[in-house]
Amino acid sequence: MKALWLSGGCLRLREDVTLPPTAAQEARVRVLTAGICGTDLALVDGLYPFEGVLGHEFVGVVEQGPEALRDRRVVGEINATCGRCPECLAGIGKHCRARTALGIRGRRGAFGEYLQLPAANLHPVPDNVSTDAAVFTEPLAAALDIVHRFAPKSGDRVLVVGAGRLGQLVCRVLGASGAYVVALGRNADKLARLQGVAASTQRAEDIEPRSFNMAVECTGNPSGLPIAIGALRPQGMLVLKSTYAEPLKLDTAPLVVDELRLVGSRCGPFDAALRLLEEQRVDVASLIDARFPLSGGVEAFAHSRRPGVLKVVLDIAKG
Repeated sequence: MKALWLSGGCLRLREDVTLPPTAAQEARVRVLTAGICGTDLALVDGLYPFEGVLGHEFVGVVEQGPEALRDRRVVGEINATCGRCPECLAGIGKHCRARTALGIRGRRGAFGEYLQLPAANLHPVPDNVSTDAAVFTEPLAAALDIVHRFAPKSGDRVLVVGAGRLGQLVCRVLGASGAYVVALGRNADKLARLQGVAASTQRAEDIEPRSFNMAVECTGNPSGLPIAIGALRPQGMLVLKSTYAEPLKLDTAPLVVDELRLVGSRCGPFDAALRLLEEQRVDVASLIDARFPLSGGVEAFAHSRRPGVLKVVLDIAKG
């Protein structure tokens, strides 16, 4: 099959990749569309070792698997778990000690004509949700993890640091929850996408210190962290969405003096994300800036790095 293959920091199109092996309890999915995200770009840059097919944001059609899913459009949770370790038994399978992660860790991803995932990971796409909207399910669920785990109250002032791919979705999810969202970014075009979504958009120099109940750091850049910390009121919460390539130097004194809570957030609930899309409570498809066929995947990655560009999708089914 055709697939985008990463090896030694080099991304290239291959036409000789073997089909994913059929395993018990797993389904084979023919990929329709897949989205390029910041994690994919970081893996190409060497965030941590990975060789194989990248990609974890996808919509596909089940060709082999349970009868109830066959021939249906699906999206899929990216962590394939063992079901037996203490984390799995505690209901936090995304921290499974033996997990593989689609296109990230030990499992071929979605930038190929087919992928393989446990059938239990797959979720049917509601009929009224377009494929373009459904491809955002995974990152939308990651944004929803903030609401589900930390429950900002209606009217809480929340600063979202970063107006990029994930920041756009975080603003939409928090706004839908009733929070008063202020988006902070450097790129005027990206901030303009948040007009009518966030209560306001600002630059770092305009942020009033110690004025927010919660700050969400999702820039992917270490410079965003002190900005987020400085914006929090005493006993505020900092939600860290970014992963950084290099170790951070962090002044922990404000965390102690102001009794701040620092929490990490990763994957989130697919069911809730699909409900948001089905109820049309968030606009995501408008964030697609460009689309390429699979054969143009290397060019698509280069386009994704251009300033101001948000989501780039690969139309896998179009070759």
